[in-house]
Amino acid sequence: MAAEEKAKKRGVGRPRRLEPEAIVATARRILEEEGVAALSMRRVAKEVGTTPMALYHHVRDKDELLMLTLSGTAATVPRPELPADPRDRLLAVSLHMHGTLARMPWVVEVLSLGDLTDKGALWMVEEIVGAGIDCGLTPAEAVRAYRTVWHCVYGDLVFRHAMERRAADPGRKRHFPDMLTDADAAELPHLAALAGRWGELTEDYDIAGQLAAVVDGLLGRAAHRG
Repeated sequence: MAAEEKAKKRGVGRPRRLEPEAIVATARRILEEEGVAALSMRRVAKEVGTTPMALYHHVRDKDELLMLTLSGTAATVPRPELPADPRDRLLAVSLHMHGTLARMPWVVEVLSLGDLTDKGALWMVEEIVGAGIDCGLTPAEAVRAYRTVWHCVYGDLVFRHAMERRAADPGRKRHFPDMLTDADAAELPHLAALAGRWGELTEDYDIAGQLAAVVDGLLGRAAHRG
């Protein structure tokens, strides 16, 4: 009798109530630990103790799940104090973007899927475009300047992630620059000459210095026009 009463109180036969926070937290943990490829509606449903069909009542599809997971991520990172000079402000925001995403590689992987983004992160785009305009770029040039900065930031992060994967597998065969031989010197003279020093020359790559050079080059358009 007591067992029957207990069962009634639990609501036997009722689907488990899903909390949005639990769904998002589970998805984020999977993304942080295993990456986008490991995330699926079935996997999340299993880990929150429900069925994929029940989960679809709360989340439309994997893309929406990724959007929910991204949402609010930027708000967890304090905004830096930005300099008044527009050129310095543009560079500071660019470096903040790079540093933030470097600490969250799963976000970079999600962003690679296309139009998914965290609305809370758009202040960085606003600052970069606004700083470009304040430096004398036209609105169109400022938007393109942002795209160029983003390509540099994103490309560097993807490359770093690839290097970390390779470093974690010391048995993996390297292809460049080890693939170069003396026979390549005629066609690839500079690369062949530098092959032995490639690691030395690239291990201290300074993204801050390189982004500064990119920013100055982009703003040079306005200076040249002026």
